[in-house]
Amino acid sequence: MFGPQVPSVPASAVADDTYLLDVREDDEWQAGHAPAAHHLPMMELPGRLAEVPNDREVAVICRSGGRSAQVVAYLMRNGWDQVRNVEGGMGDWAAAGRPVVTADGQPGRVL
Repeated sequence: MFGPQVPSVPASAVADDTYLLDVREDDEWQAGHAPAAHHLPMMELPGRLAEVPNDREVAVICRSGGRSAQVVAYLMRNGWDQVRNVEGGMGDWAAAGRPVVTADGQPGRVL
């Protein structure tokens, strides 16, 4: 859908030390997210670019992969080269058996 210029990674292959950037909205984040993810809603990204590291691997995730692919393309246009889209988003993350939690560490769900 976004062409070969948007690199991606399967949810099951995201390394534990990768900076996982969750670009979903607040309600989606609160329902459940990856334990080590960093929350930055997609629409806030332009004003908060400095929060995203550009010296290490960054994997961007949303609910199904569409918004995160747009964010990856945006980051690449702005100088990030170690950034990939998580294929299938949080849906595939949960389906791969990766943990989904709420802010208090309880089991979460994907909206």
